[in-house]
Amino acid sequence: MENHLTTDFSEACFLVDLSNVVRNRGLSEPGLRSLRRLQLVLDAAKEFARDPDIRLYLVADASLRLGGRREFTDPADIRLLGRWVREGLVEELPDADERLLELCEYTGIPVITGDRFRGERLDRPWLQGNTDDFLEPVPARDGTVRLVPVDMGVASALDISMKMEEDALKKMGLLKGRSPRFDVVNRNWRCEDRRCSLYDTRKGSAALLPRIIAGVPHCQSHGGRLLDDGPRTATVQLKLLVEGDVKARFTLEDGSTVAVGRAPGEGGIGLLGLLPEQRTAGLSRIHVELRVNGGIVQARDRSTYGTRWRSTAGKSGPGPWHPLGTAERPYRGGDELLLVEGVVLSRSGRRFPTELANEWRRRQPPPPDDAGETRMY
Repeated sequence: MENHLTTDFSEACFLVDLSNVVRNRGLSEPGLRSLRRLQLVLDAAKEFARDPDIRLYLVADASLRLGGRREFTDPADIRLLGRWVREGLVEELPDADERLLELCEYTGIPVITGDRFRGERLDRPWLQGNTDDFLEPVPARDGTVRLVPVDMGVASALDISMKMEEDALKKMGLLKGRSPRFDVVNRNWRCEDRRCSLYDTRKGSAALLPRIIAGVPHCQSHGGRLLDDGPRTATVQLKLLVEGDVKARFTLEDGSTVAVGRAPGEGGIGLLGLLPEQRTAGLSRIHVELRVNGGIVQARDRSTYGTRWRSTAGKSGPGPWHPLGTAERPYRGGDELLLVEGVVLSRSGRRFPTELANEWRRRQPPPPDDAGETRMY
């Protein structure tokens, strides 16, 4: 297999997302991590390219080798992978995704991966709708693997934002499988070094989340354990868009009720100075009212001429506009409120830790019925 590995771009036929391949349990080989899956991908690449002498360029996250030694089916894989890194046959980085996409963009060499890179699409718009640069390894019935060209599709703004948040939590050690550490993200943390303010929420709701080492929150800067500093206040963020451009952002705290409009008064969000004069016609003094409770936002219409609502989180893109109505309705991530023509109040894709935890909880399947309970159908 080593004869087919290279770091010479003039020789490389494919870039390989090694971490993704080695961890792909669908590729026949048993266990959590196995280099045998790379051999299967190599064989598939030979078949796909109709070239028995192809060369692969491997890029891996450092966590593949250093963070999961016990997860390899064969302990010899760790030693082999370490030697490949030392000899330059694997480019090992803290985050392989950025490097893979950089190499693909600059060289045109296709990437073998099962990742859709939704968290990278804001910075790399060429990923949206791409059908040329990615191949996914797919298991065949006879235990082999074949490579299938991938249509990357067009991810919605909400999909991109959620994936960026998931990636950020994963890098911070805050994901267990696909479930966040609610006990960490819902708490404030304080470093024992009094000069450290990395986790001080009094300086803003976007204070850093701690790194998790051996299951315990630690300070990134000083390395010591962090002290629990009480519950973190839930916050959500809104964006004001005028003709599609972001003009302002607003942060709402849990437990608050906020009026938004032309001149809503003390404690409200006044838009008069943020809009061009021609867009203020039809904007009521209090146009909508937003209430935040437990990281969930409710919205209701208080305008004279009406407010419209739509979701932009669907796979087919933004949905149709509907009347918001005077009764409260959920105002979720990806939702938009059309106040007047060309003026939109949008739930920002950027969610703070407590709101993210609430969203993950909401998406969990209901617990199974008690084993001893009998149901009649």
